[in-house]
Amino acid sequence: MIPRIKVNETGKQAMGALYGVGRYLSKSTIEQSLLHLIYFRVSQINGCAFCLDMHAKDLRAEGESEQRLYLLDAWREAPFYSGKERAALAWAEALTRINGGLVPDELYDEARQHFSELEMVDLTMGVIAINSYNRINIAFGAPVGTYEPGQFA
Repeated sequence: MIPRIKVNETGKQAMGALYGVGRYLSKSTIEQSLLHLIYFRVSQINGCAFCLDMHAKDLRAEGESEQRLYLLDAWREAPFYSGKERAALAWAEALTRINGGLVPDELYDEARQHFSELEMVDLTMGVIAINSYNRINIAFGAPVGTYEPGQFA
């Protein structure tokens, strides 16, 4: 897809607000590799090619295995993800696929076994941020395949 607008140039102020969330999350106690894994999974759900390309490259640059990337959309059936990762993935999926009502208590309780209250807020902000980026890229187009690892760090 040819980009409809260059969001980074046209919407600098609007994007600056979203970039602030990223700066905040870069200081979170949640591992950046886990956040990137969440970003990749949410981008799979939303079908955002630019974000999938970007986070796959960042994850590989951080040493993530191809096997875990290939099987991420079937993480429930694959033995390659830790309990903490599973809790975060379930939380991210529930927030991305909002069907009305609260996230089930079981998902919250599982996540709280691995994350502090502040980390739950941070995890939620990460899910909100990637869903926002996905929607911006899908709405306006993005140059898929052009991202270089660490480009927006």
